[in-house]
Amino acid sequence: MKTMKAMEALREGMCIRMREDENVLLLGEDVGAFGGCFGVSAGMLDEFGPERVRDTPISEGAIIGAATGSAATGLRPIAEIMFSDFLTVAMDQVVNNAAFMHYMFGGKIELPMVVRTVNGAGAQGAAQHSKSMEAWVTHIPGLKVVFPSTPQDCLGLMLASIDDDNPVIFFEHKMAYGRAGEVASRDPIPLGKGDIKREGDDLTIIAYGNQLFVALDAAEALAKEGISAEVVDPRTLYPLDKDLIAQSVEKTGNVIVTSEEFKRGSYAGEISAFVSEELFDDLNSSVRRVCALDTPVPFAPILEQTFLPKAEDIVAAAREQLG
Repeated sequence: MKTMKAMEALREGMCIRMREDENVLLLGEDVGAFGGCFGVSAGMLDEFGPERVRDTPISEGAIIGAATGSAATGLRPIAEIMFSDFLTVAMDQVVNNAAFMHYMFGGKIELPMVVRTVNGAGAQGAAQHSKSMEAWVTHIPGLKVVFPSTPQDCLGLMLASIDDDNPVIFFEHKMAYGRAGEVASRDPIPLGKGDIKREGDDLTIIAYGNQLFVALDAAEALAKEGISAEVVDPRTLYPLDKDLIAQSVEKTGNVIVTSEEFKRGSYAGEISAFVSEELFDDLNSSVRRVCALDTPVPFAPILEQTFLPKAEDIVAAAREQLG
């Protein structure tokens, strides 16, 4: 068992597979000598060289296009998009090419590629560098979507994502990079398998990414009020671990879904719809969402914190829900 930061765990996952398979490569803006905008790929250029750790032009469309083409011809690229906001520049390549090529070619090619991208607010990145973009890509058939939180999950899910023969969008929250935690295993964590991060009996809180830690803080505060909250971390947004969520909802009967997205059109709404439609008989109350405000992400720290969903927002929703 080793204590690692999330960013170190992500790097370790990439390095493990790159040492094992020369077809695995990393490409993106400043991933080489600079070590990545947030330092995740620091030192990888020295170990693997410029052919496999490739700095690219400032063109997200070119990055994803190169990854798609190389994956289709036998390589296993890891493409970094510096901020998930910039996925918008590459959406044609992501949703019209990478997502559909296996289907459009009748299964004759595979697309084993990982698109790593940094999500979320909290670092005063302002509106163009702070969005949570998971709803955009979970909407598209053909893409798998991963959003880990803890270092253990970061390492295990990175391994599984590189191993997968489908395009995987891998979200990393900028505010979770420096969080340390125990890493007891270097085995892949299967995509589509969630995890119970805290057990409880009265309420299910579904959270992922950095919002998981906010949910855990809320669960701790609720415990002081005699409310036992179970915190479910999907880890993979698609495929979603519906069985794990169903088991928790059957036990608690009350559900809050929280994410850092704008509430309107959020993936939290998709999870809420699943619970309402397929687990209705297990519910004691309506599902509630706790998300960010429907406004561009502010730059000013006090406004950004007002924008973000906080533990006290989850606590307030729980009190309302449980009466």
